[in-house]
Amino acid sequence: MQTKPAREETARPERLRKQIDVNLRASTADIRVGEGSDGIERVEAYFPSLGFSPHRHDTYAIGITLAGVQTFRYRGEQRYCLPGQCHILHPDEVHDGSSAGEGGFRYRIAYIDPCLVQHAIGGRPLPLVANPVIALNPAQKRLLSAAWDMADPIDALRQADIATAVAEVLEAHSSPRPRRREPLCLDALLRVRDLLAAAPAKAHTVKELERIAALDRWTLARQFRAAFGTSPTHFRTMRQLDEVRRLVRCGESLIDASLQAGFFDQSHMSRLFKQAYGLTPGKWVASLRSP
Repeated sequence: MQTKPAREETARPERLRKQIDVNLRASTADIRVGEGSDGIERVEAYFPSLGFSPHRHDTYAIGITLAGVQTFRYRGEQRYCLPGQCHILHPDEVHDGSSAGEGGFRYRIAYIDPCLVQHAIGGRPLPLVANPVIALNPAQKRLLSAAWDMADPIDALRQADIATAVAEVLEAHSSPRPRRREPLCLDALLRVRDLLAAAPAKAHTVKELERIAALDRWTLARQFRAAFGTSPTHFRTMRQLDEVRRLVRCGESLIDASLQAGFFDQSHMSRLFKQAYGLTPGKWVASLRSP
């Protein structure tokens, strides 16, 4: 009876181990954070099947599908984004995300602060792109290429370039809106926004915000959403979550980061984290990868 060489016998378990490693990697979410700046965050992510549960954030999310077919529910309809297609999500719009087929999906996305867009459009209400899946023309792809360049550092000039390019694409694809009669008190709104962003762990009363803006609470709430795409309360919550993510990247535990960011406890933070990102904080930490 012939016997197989010993080295071939040992090669079979090695091939099996490598295949298991490949399958394990393919079944695990992977998130890579690129170069960013104040108001711009770049992320590349892979999800094997279910990406994230329904959530909303207070930024524009402008992404491009790199591989697989991404599907998500948005504004009452199921959407599909093919490789090379762009998807644009408006601030505060609930959406989820998953793979429409086997093999998962990979995408690259830029989260853009609506305040940057507001500077670029000069105080008009934010553009709303009703159909979120877009086939960009070559000129628009070139405009958005800097937003998706994970390795390119963002200085003040590059930030302005990206914001202007994003605003141009948003306005090109936005639905027409009726002319707004009430002018936005942008300076007053920026004072409130800056106060909330400077110390998100600190709670402010509505009377304090009214005094700073010199607006009543109803006008403030209405105009803040028109200018920045979200409410003052949700804006502050998202800045608290930004602080949690920063602290965790610096080595803090989730519970310590939660308390330092002004949450009542870790469970309070975790509930809002999942509402904002569609992932639990633990899953986010496990899938995070630096550039």
